[in-house]
Amino acid sequence: MDSITDFRGRVRYCRTLLFGRRSVCMANRTPMISFTFDDFPSSALQSGGGILEEHGLAGTYYTSLGLMNTDGPVGKIFSEGELNDVVARGHELGCHTFDHCDAWNTDPTTFDASVRKNREALSRLLPGASFSTLSYPLANPRPRTKQNMEKYFEGCRGCSQKFNSGTIDLNFLRAFFLEQSRGDATAVKALIDQNCRSGGWLIFATHDVAANPTKFGCTSAFFRDIVRYAVASDATVLPVGAAVRRIQEGKA
Repeated sequence: MDSITDFRGRVRYCRTLLFGRRSVCMANRTPMISFTFDDFPSSALQSGGGILEEHGLAGTYYTSLGLMNTDGPVGKIFSEGELNDVVARGHELGCHTFDHCDAWNTDPTTFDASVRKNREALSRLLPGASFSTLSYPLANPRPRTKQNMEKYFEGCRGCSQKFNSGTIDLNFLRAFFLEQSRGDATAVKALIDQNCRSGGWLIFATHDVAANPTKFGCTSAFFRDIVRYAVASDATVLPVGAAVRRIQEGKA
């Protein structure tokens, strides 16, 4: 059964990679790195955001407004005040659907409706604010879901534990989840070095950042170590939206 499940997973991933693409060539002059947080637990701002701000950096917070003021597998989720704080402190708010929809198991029409609901909720809570990028919740997306998102967002982030280089797909930006290597800073730093040599764009992702994180997050000490190494590298560190715009303008 495990081999069947693995095979199905590989088929799904190949479909995600091959179809619904929005290709653009990265004509980078310098490599880039972004730090992103899914679900937006409070610790991602208070600890993770604070660490980024120590270096004058900003991150991207992928937000499901239907989860606001709840407790979940990644800990306490953001409050309305923290939603305001993200913007006030210079970070980027990104969309994660209103209902935290599984990007593969949710039909594209329902996924689309949840994206629109999240956008409408943001307009009520923060008049004038908008989402320019999306992170697919829980799974990589169906091809038609990818294609639908193009009309709403400048870029959409998935997961593949790789960095972006060469010709990239703005409907499926690759990301590396830190929690999958949180006990191995050496391997993460080696990936930063590889990204710099390749002139690529490495998007880091995680959830909570705390002294005792959930299995979906990483420790503050680990996160601080990786941020410091990123800052010391040759890469420019930017939120996802700003990085996408640099690529599109040919200024990366």
